[in-house]
Amino acid sequence: QVQLVESGGGLVQPGGSLRLSCAVSGRTFSSYTMGWFRQAPGKEREFVAGIGWTGASTYYADSVKGRFTISRRNANNTVYLQMNSLKPEDTAVYYCAADRSGRYYPPSSRNLYNYWGQGTQVTVSS
Repeated sequence: QVQLVESGGGLVQPGGSLRLSCAVSGRTFSSYTMGWFRQAPGKEREFVAGIGWTGASTYYADSVKGRFTISRRNANNTVYLQMNSLKPEDTAVYYCAADRSGRYYPPSSRNLYNYWGQGTQVTVSS
């Protein structure tokens, strides 16, 4: 049973920062490709960032490139999303996802991820 639990969401002012964490249960975490997605009310769930199983390859949506950074620490089965220079349009529920195929390059398609967390709310507002 693989479980993903997100934390770190909350209310932040425009221009501020948040760091999301995703704790993953499972002894094969080190071979998983990991990703972050987000979903705003009335919109489709969209890809935000991904990191390959080695941690060497990352990929970002154009909307967050240069502002967000994804990283992983295999020692404690945790994936992070550092979010800087936050904008009101970043407001959404953020989901952590795992791809058990362990791809070197992280995919952006939701269909290629096998496990999902429950999400954490991020609100950017004055």
